[in-house]
Amino acid sequence: MKFRRSERLIDMTNYLLNHPRQLVSLTFFSERYGSAKSSISEDLAIIKETFEQRGIGTLQTVSGAAGGVKFHVKVTDDEARPFMDELCSLIASPERLLPGGYLYMTDILGDPLIVQRAGRLFASAFADKPVDVVMTVATKGIPLAYAAANYLNVPVVIVRRDSKVTEGSTVSINYVSGSAKRIQTMVLSKRSLAEGSNVLIIDDFMKAGGTVNGMVSMLEEFKANLAGIAVLVEAEKAEERLVDEYLSLVRLSDVDVREKKINVSEGNYFKK
Repeated sequence: MKFRRSERLIDMTNYLLNHPRQLVSLTFFSERYGSAKSSISEDLAIIKETFEQRGIGTLQTVSGAAGGVKFHVKVTDDEARPFMDELCSLIASPERLLPGGYLYMTDILGDPLIVQRAGRLFASAFADKPVDVVMTVATKGIPLAYAAANYLNVPVVIVRRDSKVTEGSTVSINYVSGSAKRIQTMVLSKRSLAEGSNVLIIDDFMKAGGTVNGMVSMLEEFKANLAGIAVLVEAEKAEERLVDEYLSLVRLSDVDVREKKINVSEGNYFKK
């Protein structure tokens, strides 16, 4: 079946968007559409230009006999900032206040559109880093981890508080909770993480960073490498930050329960 150029462009774009960071050869597209490689190259040049102009991402050309193209998600600052402002506005709503100064975040983490947009920002920030796996801890960070992993085209591993029989043998470590200063336990299946993996850690909220620091320690047990740390919200007034290098979308400055005020600002995303 012979495809018109317009049909090829639509189908190629859809394929690349659904297979981020996967090397796709010109031969694959040539055979898929029954077109010459020279025509495919011209099509890819059009797609690359459009992706970059619209802030969708970019196409990386890999030369050689086994070469081809890879699509990488890239979000421009002009696109990211409105979402960051929207996120700050949502989190600053006084209706989020719970007894004890806690914030209700379930609706945000349960909104597929918000989670996907946040995951896309995380993936864009680490698009040029070698990431093999996204790691998070059960349970609230799971949607964010899967969203980022989808754009990075890598699997997700979930660290849990206790072992499950369905995961087989596990590795268990103790860590200090940064906020409560309590010794807690986290476990990870031995089969879930290969030695030498490059791991991006994602979490929904970080105060002192005890849980994130615990996951970093878990990587050492598996002889894995830390590719980066990304959190949706960081608390600015942490007494003793246990994590130095991380990326955040929103910074929580202060919670005034009496006045029902939540002070937030954009995180360090644009500074990284």
